[in-house]
Amino acid sequence: MKLSDIAPKKGSKRRRRRVGRGIAAGQGASCGFGMRGQKSRSGTGTKAGFEGGQMPLYRRVPKLKHFTIINPKNFTVINISKLADLDAGTEVTLDSLMQKGIVTSNDGPLKILGDGEISVALTVKASGFTASAKTKIEAAGGTCEVVSRSKG
Repeated sequence: MKLSDIAPKKGSKRRRRRVGRGIAAGQGASCGFGMRGQKSRSGTGTKAGFEGGQMPLYRRVPKLKHFTIINPKNFTVINISKLADLDAGTEVTLDSLMQKGIVTSNDGPLKILGDGEISVALTVKASGFTASAKTKIEAAGGTCEVVSRSKG
């Protein structure tokens, strides 16, 4: 077999359509584009998404900034500035904070944020701590214990 022997398979190649060569050719006069109108003219057609001057769909729909999260992680968040009023050595949990009235609703597992200052040593049991909250609690002599996230 030689390179010159290679040819396309029989029937795979078709001759090009010669339009505008008379009635007998099958695509005479209007070349299959119909009689009149925007789509029969030469040059490019309309741009993708053009709807004849009507406001196109991609401009009618609202511009979404993000997609909604399917399974969002909701936390009951509290800053350490709220824990500063508690007595030293107190064990802080979501239940104890709700009993004292510091937290009014259970929006999920407890997460401690680091805004504010704390000077009392507390034993804090929560599902999550920010890095600044953890360092401030431990600097005050307290301990941070991560408990498993329970559905609440």
